[in-house]
Amino acid sequence: MSISHRQTASGRPLRVAPAWVGAASPAESDGHLLPVRDAIWIWSVRRYARLALWALPASAVLYGWLTLGVQGPPGPLVVGLLAGWLAVIAVIALAGLLAGSRTRRCALAGLLVTLAGGTMLVPLAGLPEDAVVASAPLAAGHVTDLFAAAVIISATGLLLLGWAVFRSKLVNPADGVLLMLAALAMGAGTTTAQPVPTVGALLLLAAGMGLAWTGGRLVPRS
Repeated sequence: MSISHRQTASGRPLRVAPAWVGAASPAESDGHLLPVRDAIWIWSVRRYARLALWALPASAVLYGWLTLGVQGPPGPLVVGLLAGWLAVIAVIALAGLLAGSRTRRCALAGLLVTLAGGTMLVPLAGLPEDAVVASAPLAAGHVTDLFAAAVIISATGLLLLGWAVFRSKLVNPADGVLLMLAALAMGAGTTTAQPVPTVGALLLLAAGMGLAWTGGRLVPRS
């Protein structure tokens, strides 16, 4: 692939890729698209990332159901794990869409912090307290504190992603504000009672719906 060099205002060379890289090329006369060597896969990844953003409002619905109390099957553990799985898909897709924006570093940091908090939450939510104490150098009374720390870490990652959305100028900045408010409410939900966790779920639902809708309309498709 050829790369052309131009000078920026500071005198440094600017690498400009060909215009067709990542573009959605029209179908040929026989109905076949361009091969992978023409970088059509970049457009496909962006398309799937936009579709994966719909996992965020779905995760918010399950999280809101969890905050209200799951009485019957499938139970709170299954609902919580499913909500976390959908949230991971959504934050990876969001960070992928922001990879070409000016806030890509903040988005990457938010993704890594969110994944770190989610990794801590999975064993704490799925294992009994005695098993966690036996497998980690923790006292019996500190498991709850560790769970609260994992929630705060995850909320911090969402806060960074919300700031990246707000500053990216790629999607609606109001969705970034809603995502940051949802992160604050979810982080405070470990120390406060209802309705703060449910409010955080509603804010996350609003942010997710906005990102999924505007992400498909405002993010360039070519």
